[in-house]
Amino acid sequence: MEIIELSGLGVRFGKREILSDLRATLSSRSIGLLGPNGAGKSTLIQALLGFCPISSGTASILGLDVMRDRNRIRSLIGYMPENDALIANMTAVSMVRMMGELSGMHAKAALERAHEVLFYVGLGEARYRELGTYSLGMRQLAKLAQAIVHGPKLLILDEPTNGLDPPARQRMIRLIHEMIDSQKMHVVICSHLLADVEETCEEVLILKNGRIVHHSNLAEERLANKRFVEIETFGDLQGFDEQLTGLGYPCTVDVKGRFKLELPADFDMRRIYGFAAERDLQLRRVSYRQDTLEEIFLKAMET
Repeated sequence: MEIIELSGLGVRFGKREILSDLRATLSSRSIGLLGPNGAGKSTLIQALLGFCPISSGTASILGLDVMRDRNRIRSLIGYMPENDALIANMTAVSMVRMMGELSGMHAKAALERAHEVLFYVGLGEARYRELGTYSLGMRQLAKLAQAIVHGPKLLILDEPTNGLDPPARQRMIRLIHEMIDSQKMHVVICSHLLADVEETCEEVLILKNGRIVHHSNLAEERLANKRFVEIETFGDLQGFDEQLTGLGYPCTVDVKGRFKLELPADFDMRRIYGFAAERDLQLRRVSYRQDTLEEIFLKAMET
């Protein structure tokens, strides 16, 4: 099922182009949206929510056009904004109930659901306190509660762990995992913290200067029939790098004497040992690992 589809999406503010020709189909249970400051992440979210006009192309959410069907889309989406959007002198239960009603719920059902979600996120004992008395971590949980009170099909989280201490961050990550694993909603996480996305997301979209520079399914990459091999050498390298490149697989040199190869799982490493033996070259370290999201992100930034 296509959760979000971008078809040449562009957004322009005056003469300034913020997003340009975004094309992607996102369909995973959990999607990460990454990019440096000013890359256009927040603008993309605002465009999907119908809060800013689209200057070119189209976009759809759950098969609905973001401009033509915006009211229908908003009833199916939960949104946790990066910045506080809470009313300080309201109690948590009153605020969450009001957001449920604004999402189309009946008043009684919204109140019942407000109590449920506040207990779910861990604010049950503080649900009658005014939001202005909440700590940063509690405010983040309250924003999460108002985003899920109406049982959305798609949940958009903008910097959900921003400013949280380690225990509060772990609690937020655990809640995100639970919501993903429940199979009841899809989750989009917009974050500058790569660890958050790597821990929770199956698919990642990376923006730079308003354009898509990388889009991949992390789950498929992790299950791909390939391995990354790092080799650290010592000695005369003349011709060794040419032999590694001649294998026909991606090969890069980190620094002199250190190589990184992407090899199929059935590759016979004795071929590389043979290359080294021919030149009396020492292999000081051979390690196997998967590409990290940080490396994927840094490569995308070089594009």
